[in-house]
Amino acid sequence: MAYQARHRLKDPIPRMLHVSTRGSAPKLGFEEAMLAGLARDGGLYLPEAWPQMGRAEIAALAGLPYAEAAFRVMRPFVGDAFTDDEFRAIVARAYAGFRHPAIAPLRQLGPNDWLLELFHGPTLAFKDVAMQLIGGLFEASLKRSGRRITIVGATSGDTGSAAIEAFRGREGIELFILFPDGRVSEVQRRQMTTPVEANVHALAIAGDFDDAQARVKDMFNDHAFRDGVGLAGVNSINWARVLAQTVYYFTAAVALGAPHRKVSFTVPTGNFGDVFAGWVAKRMGLPIDRLVIATNQNDILHRTLETGEHRREGVRPSISPSMDIEVSSNFERLLFELHDREGPAVVALAGELARGGFALPQGALDRLRADFDSASASEAETAAAIAETRRATGEVVCPHTAVGLHAARLRRGDPAVPMVVLATAHPAKFPDAVEAACGLRPELPPWMADLMRRPERMTRVPNDLAAIEDVIGRETVR
Repeated sequence: MAYQARHRLKDPIPRMLHVSTRGSAPKLGFEEAMLAGLARDGGLYLPEAWPQMGRAEIAALAGLPYAEAAFRVMRPFVGDAFTDDEFRAIVARAYAGFRHPAIAPLRQLGPNDWLLELFHGPTLAFKDVAMQLIGGLFEASLKRSGRRITIVGATSGDTGSAAIEAFRGREGIELFILFPDGRVSEVQRRQMTTPVEANVHALAIAGDFDDAQARVKDMFNDHAFRDGVGLAGVNSINWARVLAQTVYYFTAAVALGAPHRKVSFTVPTGNFGDVFAGWVAKRMGLPIDRLVIATNQNDILHRTLETGEHRREGVRPSISPSMDIEVSSNFERLLFELHDREGPAVVALAGELARGGFALPQGALDRLRADFDSASASEAETAAAIAETRRATGEVVCPHTAVGLHAARLRRGDPAVPMVVLATAHPAKFPDAVEAACGLRPELPPWMADLMRRPERMTRVPNDLAAIEDVIGRETVR
């Protein structure tokens, strides 16, 4: 029986179990997997099976408010964790504060070329679309259980501010965000360091994003510390984050004619979560033609598709800092699928990556290339894309979106298939890079205009697990 019929008849939604990419952690329901973040075997959670949406169900999304479309797309994954009424109310509250009625509107750039604007949330970046929902889900779950948790996350810029905005002042939650000191834009930093709520903490780590992400994973793998502070994670290692991002692929594709025509997407990519969400939407039945992975000069994912070799070469700072990543955590989820969900194979690859990298087997590489294309943009090409987009269309875009526009031009494919580039952040988050590229300095919206005058509060920490755990431990027992 189709999901819509079950919903109308109020039949119970079955419990969806989640498995770890490394194969040895216990299976968990949606709520438990969401609160856990990283599995206890070091892996990432995925649903045990992929729910399917038929053509009629996809077509029925046309014209719906975004919150209702989100409810329908995500409901089968949530299972019995929340009732229909609970989940619908949480979703509605999550998107009530967005400053565009469409939440994720499309803007046309060419005859069949589109931007999907994902920056109308409270921190001007696509991370808000998932994080505002996660904040509500966490709060509802913790109120029900009476638990207290400590959330830790690593950010290359946008995840941290979105998490802080989503969890600031919420009861039962202490939040710590690690960001690479000196490697985020000033706007990104101030969005993390100016909130006044006592339950949020910005930690500037000496190192790059990969260092911050590695220390977060180390904390989860330190089970005594994990259990002692009630650790939870909201990076894109959290499955619920990725799930929430699948929704805008559906809404954009349906607006452009799906399921009656295919649609392609180009995704500026750092930690691989956003483009993996597109792959999930395709697995659910959305007729996506191509998913283009757009990387900046830190192009390990592009090199992987080109050569089959997934090898680290060192992170180089760029004008698109949220993509300055080499260890793309969510790529592990795709590796799990490419290796027929064999946990030991993923464990072996993770070990090889820790030593520098690995070569994909030919069968896995062929499957990767069957769903994805890729391209990279140099610093000069990124700046040129900003300038050319403004000249040709009048649109001013952030550097990450510019990387996507450059990649989309290189991998355009069939002109009859709509190409949607994900516009991941408002250009005002990166004013120096945008002004240098096109001569126009984008302004923050009026409701954020005093950001540069607000006092900052942050703690600098070394790239050392014990030191970071000590800071978190002290704050959680205040």
